[in-house]
Amino acid sequence: MQMLFQADMGRQNFDHVRQTFWREREGVDDEIRGFADDLFRTAEDRAEEIDQIIESHAQHWRVGRMAAVDRNILRTAVAEFVGYSSTPKAVIINEALEIARKFSSPESVQFINGVLDSVGRDLDASRRSTEHA
Repeated sequence: MQMLFQADMGRQNFDHVRQTFWREREGVDDEIRGFADDLFRTAEDRAEEIDQIIESHAQHWRVGRMAAVDRNILRTAVAEFVGYSSTPKAVIINEALEIARKFSSPESVQFINGVLDSVGRDLDASRRSTEHA
């Protein structure tokens, strides 16, 4: 989420963000760093799709009009939904809500929970219909 926030607010390209972000965090475990990089790359590669998914579940909200922290929490979680389909949706939502509690407002926590719950149910329904087709 922090890398997406940095790219979003600083209007920096993803390679620059990746370099500067990790330069300040040299002691991070390689497994955690690898996962964060993969998630960031997924969010980068599928940015348009992810924003469309968010907007289709955030009634009357465009991604660009959301608070920067909220939209990047949502982008991170949806990137994990689409890039790591084996991770339980509840775990991803729970992690997103913990981040929201730390960095956002109580109203935002409810908003993020509602959007992610809707996205998760929709993705699960799409997968079930694809598996049965």
